[in-house]
Amino acid sequence: MRLVSWNINGIRRSPEDLRRLLDSLGADVTCLQETRVTRDLLEEPLAIVDGYSSYFSFSRVRSGYSGVATFCKNNATPGAAEEGLTSLLTNHQGAVGSYGNTEEFTEDELRALDSEGRAVLTQHQIRTSDGHEKTLTIMNVYCPHADPEKPERLVYKLRFYRLLQLRAEALLQAGSHVIILGDVNTSHRPLDHCDPDDLACFEENPGRQWLTEFLWQPERDGGLFVDSFRHFYPAKVGAFTCWSTVTGARLTNYGTRLDYILGDRALVLGEFEDSFLMPEVKGSDHCPVGAILRSELIPAPRCPPLCTQYLPEFAGRQQKLSRFLVKLDPNPPEPTLPQPQGEKNGALPKNRAKRIGGDLGRGQLSLLRFFQAGCPPEKPLVTGAQEPETDPASQDPRVVAPPPPEPGEGQAAFWKAVLKGPPRPPLCKGHREPCVLRTVRKAGPNFGRQFYVCSRPVGHTSNPAARCDFFLWVSGKNPATH
Repeated sequence: MRLVSWNINGIRRSPEDLRRLLDSLGADVTCLQETRVTRDLLEEPLAIVDGYSSYFSFSRVRSGYSGVATFCKNNATPGAAEEGLTSLLTNHQGAVGSYGNTEEFTEDELRALDSEGRAVLTQHQIRTSDGHEKTLTIMNVYCPHADPEKPERLVYKLRFYRLLQLRAEALLQAGSHVIILGDVNTSHRPLDHCDPDDLACFEENPGRQWLTEFLWQPERDGGLFVDSFRHFYPAKVGAFTCWSTVTGARLTNYGTRLDYILGDRALVLGEFEDSFLMPEVKGSDHCPVGAILRSELIPAPRCPPLCTQYLPEFAGRQQKLSRFLVKLDPNPPEPTLPQPQGEKNGALPKNRAKRIGGDLGRGQLSLLRFFQAGCPPEKPLVTGAQEPETDPASQDPRVVAPPPPEPGEGQAAFWKAVLKGPPRPPLCKGHREPCVLRTVRKAGPNFGRQFYVCSRPVGHTSNPAARCDFFLWVSGKNPATH
């Protein structure tokens, strides 16, 4: 069994591209995050892909925001599927169930945590390597980002983590194996970050503290889940899954590891063969991550109700072709065309014939009519067309219009002074190369102001191929202040 997870940063693909993408990833179950599509904008070719069943969760608060989707091959059809971590979005049979004790949350809080389209659960039957049949729940999640300038988002993120943990542990207690995969939006260890700020307080980050408590470590008790990648590659450096596209950081591998495949301890230790990253796959600021298990998926006989093919807007189109076929009469009557008023024996009225003839005459003019004088005009291509009106002198091939005079030195100097063009960028001090011009887009006193920086991609200070620290404001007043 092969699983792949990818934050695709927007499902902006044609149906053919999406099918090729899914096939190229080669996964039985493909989990996508940040689809940025709401239900009203989801088109059938993206929702229903031949050979797969799909399950979406949509943001209910903003358009073009968040969203996750799980695509299962036909050999991996789940027996149950559910949107969200709570039961509030479940209005059908075939839900996954096992929600745990959520008394510490208010109903409004639970509803808010499920309103951004951040989780889809699919439940499968698997045959483990020892021949036993087990239940496996795959939790496809896109955890919130904590904006430093919005403290309430950190609270939201931590509450989402808490709800995710309660649901995962409840599923384990109900007898199901559990895999949590997706964009967790936290780099766990300094090894998972290209340039940690302060190692002394690195692990004091609340998100990292939650991950440390949530994950099982060989050297200590507690934690029911295992970071599968670090289980196989505990000391691998430069293993990142996300890079800034603005600074070109992927070229220097100046990134972080935010995407994980976490499995319950018994499943990872007993059934996982490998866990891997796919940095060679482009198309997003994240790369896919994946895992291979020795277990075999057992497909369900039919898709659960959450499957997109059962959505009313799509189900109505899945009709038989015979509904659109009409039985034809083998001996149809000869068609008769009504005679337009005022027309007899197929003749056109004189005024209409004159108008049509005039239109044809004016439309069939020679292409040479639009060239400069000195070239004699061609004869019209349509009999009866009107000759274009021209200067009699221009019809004489010996009369040629004189060329425009050459500009004088004074005129050339004038235009050079007016059309100076942009100034040449300065050279950075680190590489002596032309800099690039940037504009401040962040709200604040410098909003709209321009500056020059080194043109190379951002990277670690020890990397000579990375951007140097050259910085220069463009001279002039701050545009935000006048």
